[in-house]
Amino acid sequence: MILLSIIVLIFVLVVFCAKAAVEINSTEKMLEWKEKDVLIYFLTPYSPELNLIEILWRRIKYQWMPFDAYLSFQNLKERLLYILDNVGSKYDIIF
Repeated sequence: MILLSIIVLIFVLVVFCAKAAVEINSTEKMLEWKEKDVLIYFLTPYSPELNLIEILWRRIKYQWMPFDAYLSFQNLKERLLYILDNVGSKYDIIF
């Protein structure tokens, strides 16, 4: 699916698309959107700074996950679930 996210901004519809996933049918859809004054922006092939899950995983991997979590798969799984359960309360990302 080429549609990564849709943001509605005060009567303006903005669509962010990944160029790599453009298909024949989606090209027709994009022409239809342009006719309806929908703003279409194409992301670069690799743009992790625009992908919120990339930011979350980087924070988990390099800041929140303790080194001892990697001692066993079970330990890693438990620590990861703990972090994911506490994102927004104990673990927070400020943009």
